[in-house]
Amino acid sequence: MPSSPLASVLFVCVHNAGRSQMAAGFLSHLAGDRIEVRSAGSLPADQVNPAAVEAMREVGVDIAAQQPKLLTTEAVQASDYVITMGCGDACPVFPGKKYLDWALEDPAGKGVEAVRPIRDAIRERVEALVAEIDAERGV
Repeated sequence: MPSSPLASVLFVCVHNAGRSQMAAGFLSHLAGDRIEVRSAGSLPADQVNPAAVEAMREVGVDIAAQQPKLLTTEAVQASDYVITMGCGDACPVFPGKKYLDWALEDPAGKGVEAVRPIRDAIRERVEALVAEIDAERGV
């Protein structure tokens, strides 16, 4: 039996300012309270990327209030799924977790026009992840 009745997902990228924040925003939006959502970065930025905030706002998901968080061993241990997006070897590995690496372009320093295709790719992957988790959990 899982330690929590909810599946839990941790999205990790280097700065926790773009890709992982967008993924967490989509997962919260699409799964509601069925899936516990975390995000973190190995070297967190000072703020969420404004272009990522704007791109998400365009599709009705508000991540403006989010703050980049430091990746901790505890966050990884508390998660069923750990999805990395370019954090390299900074992510600790524990047995019994499902690890996925999503190769996505880093939106850092890009304008909202360049962030939109990254956002859309993240949404597709998050939708597939929700379907996979729901199927595994019999939802």
